[in-house]
Amino acid sequence: MAELGNKGLSGRVIEAAIAVHTALGPGFIESVYESALAVELTARGIRFERQKIIRILHRGEEVGEHRLDLLVEGCLLVEMKAVKDMDDIFYVIGRSQMKAAGIRDGLILNFASMPLTIKRIGPGLPPS
Repeated sequence: MAELGNKGLSGRVIEAAIAVHTALGPGFIESVYESALAVELTARGIRFERQKIIRILHRGEEVGEHRLDLLVEGCLLVEMKAVKDMDDIFYVIGRSQMKAAGIRDGLILNFASMPLTIKRIGPGLPPS
């Protein structure tokens, strides 16, 4: 079975997300959870960039841009969700974002669920 790389870092991010989810519970919009997770990551000494802009290229030409919710330590995508159902499209979008950003590992966190839903994205990891 394939595993997410950066296992220690992803574990620390998951612990921070669980702390946010425990404190706030479900019911807020994604930006509230993103802000709260930023506070929690800072308190834990974990470096991150919010709303990191990545360029989307086709044949070497920029065709657009996308914003990553959080890029942690320059190597871990964290996508925030506050949705009723986690559709496979979120996994597909995450993989596309990771490819465009040149990173191999990611997490999708859904704060609308009880408990917090955590999906890992990485090479060899199918949508779960």
